Amino acid sequence: MKIKDINIEPGRAICYSGFREGQAPGAVYPSYDQIKEDLLILQGHWKYLRLYDCDEHTDIVLEVINNEKLDFKVMLGAYIVAEMNNFGCPWGGTYPPEELAANKENNLFQIKKLIKKANAYPSIVCSLSVGNEATVHWTDHYVPVDSVIEYVRMVKKECKQAVTFCENYVPWHDKLKRLVDEVDFISIHTYPVWEYKHIHESLEYTKQNYYGIADKYPHKPVVITEAGWATNSNGRGIDPGNVSEDLQSIYYNDLVDWSDKEGILTFVFEAFDEPWKGSPDANEPEKHWGLFTVDRKPKKVMNHLL
Repeated sequence: MKIKDINIEPGRAICYSGFREGQAPGAVYPSYDQIKEDLLILQGHWKYLRLYDCDEHTDIVLEVINNEKLDFKVMLGAYIVAEMNNFGCPWGGTYPPEELAANKENNLFQIKKLIKKANAYPSIVCSLSVGNEATVHWTDHYVPVDSVIEYVRMVKKECKQAVTFCENYVPWHDKLKRLVDEVDFISIHTYPVWEYKHIHESLEYTKQNYYGIADKYPHKPVVITEAGWATNSNGRGIDPGNVSEDLQSIYYNDLVDWSDKEGILTFVFEAFDEPWKGSPDANEPEKHWGLFTVDRKPKKVMNHLL
C-alpha cells in the first residue's frame, strides 16, 4: 500500500528544526525572520517539512508558512516524554514516580495542543505524529505502547489528518504490532551509519529496513520519517572515518533517487546543523546531520543550490 492511498502524494521531504547558535528548545527560540530565512532556503526544493514538537518554534513555522503563502505541507508532531523508567537506556532513563506521573499529564496536554494546531491549520498540516522514538529499547523517554495507542485514538477522533507514530524500524517488527492497526501509516527511522554500515552498503541496508516493514504490513503505507548521514563525529557511536560531506552527498543522492523512483515519502534528516544537541563536544555527531551548516551555508550535497 502506498502513501497516496491515504491522500498524501509522494514528494521531497525534510526534517526541520531552526535552532541556531545560542538557541535551544525551552530556552531561546528562533525569530520569525530567522525561520522565514530558513524556509525561503528550503522552498522549492522540498514539499514536506517534519516538525517535532508543539512549541513556540512550531507556532512560528506555521505562522510564517501561512503569512508568507509558502508552498509547504507539514507533518506535525507532539513530543511525548517518559511515562515509564527505561533501565536499559545508556544515558539515563530513570525518574522518580512523581515525575513520571507529571509527564503523563504533560503528554496529554501536548496531544491536545497537537489537535488544536492541526485543526487551526488544516490546509498546511497534512499528517500528525503522536510521538518520536519513545518505545525503542535505548530511549530516555520511554512511553508504553498502550499510551501511544491511547494518543493515536484521541487524535484520530478530533482531526481529519492522517495519524502516525515515528519510531526506529526495529520496534515495528514486534513491539508495535498492536499499533499498526491503529495508525493510518507506519513511520520508520533508518540510520545505516549509526549501525556501523559503510557507505557502499548504506542504501541496501536502508532498503532492507524499509521493505522489512512494508512487506510485513502490506495493508499499511510506510513512510521513512528519518534517514540521513552525519558529516562529523567525535567517535562516540560513529567512526569519524565513516562520516564526511562527501559521504553525506553519496547517501543523500542515492536515498532520494531510490525514494523518487519507488514513490516513497522520505524525510531526510535534517535541514540545518543544530549545536544544542548532544554533549558539549563540538564534534558530537548529533550536531552534524544538516544539509546546511548552522550558519546556513550549504554543505557539499547542497552546492547545486548556489
